[in-house]
Amino acid sequence: MAEDLDKDYDSAGFGRRLGFGRRPALVVVDFVRAYLEPGSPLYAGVEDTLLCARELLVAARAAAIPVFHTNVRYTPGLRDGGVFVRKVEALKVFEGDSPLGEFAEGLTPAATEAVITKQYPSAFFGTSLASSLTSLRVDTVLVAGVTTSGCVRATALDAMQHGFVPVVVREAVGDRDVRPHEANLFDLGAKYADVVALAEVVDYLRALEDGRRVQGRQPRRQT
Repeated sequence: MAEDLDKDYDSAGFGRRLGFGRRPALVVVDFVRAYLEPGSPLYAGVEDTLLCARELLVAARAAAIPVFHTNVRYTPGLRDGGVFVRKVEALKVFEGDSPLGEFAEGLTPAATEAVITKQYPSAFFGTSLASSLTSLRVDTVLVAGVTTSGCVRATALDAMQHGFVPVVVREAVGDRDVRPHEANLFDLGAKYADVVALAEVVDYLRALEDGRRVQGRQPRRQT
């Protein structure tokens, strides 16, 4: 059944690979404690995903590419939560300075990495992310984080709509259930983004790192 679906999509012209660009940035979407604490209503059991996101972040930092982290925060009273909080009551855990909104261990932003605080699914909606990426001349947005069916999907879709190539890093995104996770990865890969294995993305970043090292070498002085 899955093979037939792949063939149907391929024959219809879906799923073309966009490819990596020359100026990537990494966006780590909402990897906060709320999705990792078993007592949280948003707990998603994404501990393995966290390990992969850490590996990706290490590679991104080594390659010296721009890194953005997103989180969700609402003012006391939730007046800035709108219909989204009405629809998903569990989002109330992000009210005020709740510790569940803190970044996961190992994914704390460095001093040079921007934090984009949002109130809705997409990291682009109502934020400065698009203008920041444009000013940095970014052409490719690597996407990691949670959840695949929610804020990851919304961010990848908006990246494409803003003219960036979205690359969803398969092992570095996660969801609370494998069914919406795989369904959304399939749909993203078919229509909106490249869904790429972590190992391939790390190799790409290492190649960028190696290239910058070569460019940074000073020629020896001739005697």
